[in-house]
Amino acid sequence: MDLKTASSLHRLRLVSAPEAVSFLLLLVCSVLKRTTDFNAVPVMGAVHGVLFVIYVILWLDAWRRATWSLGTAALYFALSVLPGGGFVAERRLRREAEAEVAASRARHEGAVGA
Repeated sequence: MDLKTASSLHRLRLVSAPEAVSFLLLLVCSVLKRTTDFNAVPVMGAVHGVLFVIYVILWLDAWRRATWSLGTAALYFALSVLPGGGFVAERRLRREAEAEVAASRARHEGAVGA
């Protein structure tokens, strides 16, 4: 994995959790709007909308750079529209990055040791 691909996946990972939190807060605000006089839906809707658009842009960049299969790309997109799915995406992206770092170290040690 080259540096640009790793950076792309890292950026997607960084926005995944905040996007998930904003989605959950928007759901809570929606419930509160219907059950109380509290209405933060316009504010949380805007915050979540911005984070979702950023996520989609970064998802497209990651898909292009990482050359994911259609299934993998669809999974990461589906996780963005599920409540809490961003947390799952963040964990999967972190594991993918850690595996790539380990493989890179093994390749480097094999080249140095040979």
